[in-house]
Amino acid sequence: MAVYTEVSDEALCAFLADYPLGELRAFRGIAEGVENSNYALKTTEGDYILTLYEKRVDPTELPWFLGLMQHLVARGLSAPMPVAGRDGVALRELAGRPAAICTFLPGVWPRRVRPEHCGPLGAALAELHLAGTDYTAVRPNGLGVASWAPLLERCRADGESVQAGLIAELDAELAGILAGWPKAGTLPSGQIHADLFPDNVFFLEDGGAPRVSGLIDFYFACTDLLAYDVAVCLNAWCFEPDRSFNVTKARSLLREYSARRPLSAEERAALPALCRGAALRFLLTRLYDWVNTPKGAMVTRKDPLEYLYKLRFFAQATGPESIGA
Repeated sequence: MAVYTEVSDEALCAFLADYPLGELRAFRGIAEGVENSNYALKTTEGDYILTLYEKRVDPTELPWFLGLMQHLVARGLSAPMPVAGRDGVALRELAGRPAAICTFLPGVWPRRVRPEHCGPLGAALAELHLAGTDYTAVRPNGLGVASWAPLLERCRADGESVQAGLIAELDAELAGILAGWPKAGTLPSGQIHADLFPDNVFFLEDGGAPRVSGLIDFYFACTDLLAYDVAVCLNAWCFEPDRSFNVTKARSLLREYSARRPLSAEERAALPALCRGAALRFLLTRLYDWVNTPKGAMVTRKDPLEYLYKLRFFAQATGPESIGA
């Protein structure tokens, strides 16, 4: 479910009057996504996505997100381009919510990730990092390493209801992650996506081979370690349904990433620790939602234990070679 705020025909027409987008042809809600209300919008000028930003998004940060997207597109990355109104402003208000229209990207996200997807993904991630190099505005990672201990505390009272012994195991994992985390300034940082899961990457088939047609959903983007973004992708793309780690996928992702932005020796050495941290981050946010989402809420909760198995795998990794680096 991803339409939390309904938009009336009258409100939509008044909203669109501020844009040079021609006449409305079609308008429908999009079921995918969990953070915001998304609508597919078709006008005589083309296809677009209308997003209403819900309460989990800080409206003061929206100019940073939209500015980053504009910056990346201007440097050749295939990403949604925020559309400015007649007054030159992209961020507006609709139905009591901050709202923006972005260009539509063709393609579909892979429901079943194949090794052939992972190379193009790695290349696209490197291109994102390179394109963001001169976007100098900083947004700290609100779900970065400093947030994990407080987040675990907020899960402590009810976390055992998910699995007995879970909180004690996470306490030990967090201590190990913090002890091995790269020291500030030792690894390159920049603008990262921080949530580049398969449903945020669109592909088109080109002669039977998938190619990336666009990256979407930049609303967790932030300024952090570039290699941490790689670690997020290794978590999200390189495990099989039976919970095994597919090193072929990982090698393909890392090879094509490094062909465009070579990872330093220090980044490669840090990857197991960064992967372990990324696994904990998604486990904790899923666990928080699992124990704090009221019954009947229009949010699809995701299983936190999926990331417990990933966390355990990266915790026992003997070195970068064991994860394909």
